[in-house]
Amino acid sequence: MSLVGTHQFEIHDSVPLVLEYENVIQRHREELGLSKEDAAIFIDSLCSIAQHHKIYFLWRPFLSDPNDERVLELAVSAKCEYIITHNIRDFRGSEKFGMHAITPKEFLQIIHEVKE
Repeated sequence: MSLVGTHQFEIHDSVPLVLEYENVIQRHREELGLSKEDAAIFIDSLCSIAQHHKIYFLWRPFLSDPNDERVLELAVSAKCEYIITHNIRDFRGSEKFGMHAITPKEFLQIIHEVKE
């Protein structure tokens, strides 16, 4: 999270994905030590630096986990090179759209923030 806003990578969002993030962070905010206000500030901050996309296409189901379809749709719309996730298996097939699902550690190695 400390690299957000450093211009080493771009953040993209869509309304459906932001609503999902908001729901998840509000559900887990107590275990994260966040107040309702802190969680709202986090989501607002993320939205303020992200590039926003309207998603006009749906080809579901494509992935094994239907909950990840919004991420793939956004990544395609944003022409992302990578989807950074711990759930690489859930994004099998994303290569067909010219992107690769990689772990956060792999991404940090690519941008030279962590040594291999």
